[in-house]
Amino acid sequence: MAQKLTIKDIAEMANTSKTTVSFYLNGRTDKMSKDTYERIKKVIDITNFVPNRLARSLNLKNSNLIGVLIGDITNVFSNQIVKGIEEMASKNGYQIIVGNSNYSPATEEKYIDRMLQMGVDGFIIQPTTNFVKISSKIARSNKPMVFFDSKLYDKENNWVKTNNFDAVYNAINSCIDRGYEDFYLIAADPSMLSTRLERSQGFIDALNNRGLTYKNLVIEDNVTEIEEIRKFFNSNIDLNKNSLIFVPNCWALQNVRTALQDYMKYSPKVGLLGFDNTEWTNFTNPSISTIVQPAYDEGKETARILIDLIKNDDEKLHQHILDCHVNWNDSTDLKI
Repeated sequence: MAQKLTIKDIAEMANTSKTTVSFYLNGRTDKMSKDTYERIKKVIDITNFVPNRLARSLNLKNSNLIGVLIGDITNVFSNQIVKGIEEMASKNGYQIIVGNSNYSPATEEKYIDRMLQMGVDGFIIQPTTNFVKISSKIARSNKPMVFFDSKLYDKENNWVKTNNFDAVYNAINSCIDRGYEDFYLIAADPSMLSTRLERSQGFIDALNNRGLTYKNLVIEDNVTEIEEIRKFFNSNIDLNKNSLIFVPNCWALQNVRTALQDYMKYSPKVGLLGFDNTEWTNFTNPSISTIVQPAYDEGKETARILIDLIKNDDEKLHQHILDCHVNWNDSTDLKI
């Protein structure tokens, strides 16, 4: 029934004009009132409306397009994910459309709406913890989706991720065995992504199980104030003890390393452990230890699963965990 509706029908149901509905469908909403926007959105959500110009491609059941939604496209991890997805998609005759949500639920929804209008065959998504509402919209469209890096805990879904909790838990235990006594967590709000929560919990549980505590500095996403971090170190690091700083967010590691500059001459007594960033962490002085994700393989596996779901309409759940490895370097090479 949704495909039989026209823009005129939507306009009448939303008590507005066809032109205004057309503006909404094409993303031209900057001059639209919030009330009008919400009325149109509500009608489209209820009817699961698809514009007629795309109905023909949907009737063909296949557009050979895959929608990819990423939290932050600027880091190397995301670049490798996309590269893996692209290779697998291309081998199977698909093209990808990539969106950057910047971890914003509102931006996530806008991208999903636009990709649905474009008639993508399925979705590969790095979801925030607020994605449940949007995932229901995708489910109503009968489009398969596979999550990567993060997952939703409140429902069954398809996902590919890495063993974040275990990787961090084991790495921190190794650092304790190396002789570290004081611990510091410099991280963004963990409630935004399941990945962040797993990494933070792996750190906390490893310390708790060994009867150790830690100090924490919460930083804002991609707005890392170096001076604020430097002040935190100056107020807390005790050079009479072996201290380990853990940075679970790959985008924050370089700024933390800069803020820690005055203390790097004491390395590895003042140790630093991060995630990924091997394109530069191997070449600093001292070189920095990081937990490394198999991002390229994660992208390929995610695309493989989605394409299989598209082609075979498989109802079986696909949930894969890939192993990280630790790239041990000078920054944690403490001899006890």
